[in-house]
Parts: sequence; C-alpha cells; structure tokens
Amino acid sequence: MTTPHEILHPSHWKRTPGYSNGIAASGRMVFTGGIIGWNAAQEFESDDFTAQARQCLENILAVLAEAGARPEHLVRLTWYVTSKAEYLASLKGLGEAYKATIGRHYPAMALLQVAGLVEDRAKLEIEATAVIPA
Repeated sequence: MTTPHEILHPSHWKRTPGYSNGIAASGRMVFTGGIIGWNAAQEFESDDFTAQARQCLENILAVLAEAGARPEHLVRLTWYVTSKAEYLASLKGLGEAYKATIGRHYPAMALLQVAGLVEDRAKLEIEATAVIPA
C-alpha cells in the first residue's frame, strides 16, 4: 500500500507507537462527524470497549467509502473516551481491532477523556479526517 501523504516526524524524535505526530496531504478533504460504536440501525450490539471501538472504525470506513476514500486516506483521528482507564486496559484488543479494520496505517491522532457522550451507552466517539489524493 502506498501512502498518499507525507508523515511528519522530526528525525531526532523517538518513534511513535501506532500514530503519527503530523501528516501533510493534498487533495479532496473528507470529514466525519463524531462516530460511535453502534450499528447501521443505531443500536449497540455490545457494551465492551473494544467491540464498540471496532464498530466505530467500521462505521468511519463506511462513511469514507461514500466519498471514495479508503483507510490509507485517513490523516487524522480524534478519539473521545469516557474512561481513560478502560481505554488503557483495552490497548491489546484495540490494536488488533485497529489493524483488522484500518491496517497498518497510522494517521495523526489525539485522545481525550470526556465526562460523557450524548448516547449514554457509547464508550467512545471518533472524528475522522481523510484526504483523497487529486
């Protein structure tokens, strides 16, 4: 897979695990709203953090596909989690879910713990930005 953008990482910085510090890209920009881990019928199939994260990522890919974007076009993900502790306890499963859906493509990412989300059962919400090369 060829990356359609440039990863920005100062050469003297330590390598980052599973994300990029910055991305430079040009082309058609695609933005998602906050995507949560429910299915297409807007029903939660699980209250498990990793299962909801996998569904979030699958939902993001479905939205991106509407614009002709693929996982490698992702340039930024912003994660909002209701529990930092639950996120950290789920890292192994999250890594597996991420690689199964997105692959080994690591956009710029940020993660924030929030007091709550609009949907009470949601454990996380992710916003995505993609750039489809011209």
